[in-house]
Amino acid sequence: MNHNPQSSDGKHDDDSALSDFLASLMDYAPTIPDELVEHYLAKSGFQCPDVRLIRLVAVATQKFVAEVASDALQHCKARQAAVVKDKREKQQKVIYLCLLSFLISFGLSDPLLEQDKRLILTMDDLSKSLREYGVNVKHQEYFADSPST
Repeated sequence: MNHNPQSSDGKHDDDSALSDFLASLMDYAPTIPDELVEHYLAKSGFQCPDVRLIRLVAVATQKFVAEVASDALQHCKARQAAVVKDKREKQQKVIYLCLLSFLISFGLSDPLLEQDKRLILTMDDLSKSLREYGVNVKHQEYFADSPST
């Protein structure tokens, strides 16, 4: 028999925290709609009438997607930083200095300092991010026209 009052209080705290969390799911509207989660759960053979469980799956899915997107963003930033570094290393110094002095004489600035700051997420970035979570994505090659036409 367990006569330790702290262990039963700790279990009661865990149960009440879980109950509070599940109750809060009733008021929370996740980004992924309940119908979509229900569809994919039913497609995998799981049916549950409890909306709280459906929303718990939606919240877990939302967290997974956010983590994958964040990791893909880091891969994208690293890839684009490497491209900028390669471009700078490949330029010839003499031509660059001539161009720079020409631009400064007309009141313009260094074109390398005015780089496009937009990030372009590619399928390779997303594939690398998903691979870290054990998901292998193979995308098909793209063809403009089929050979038969």
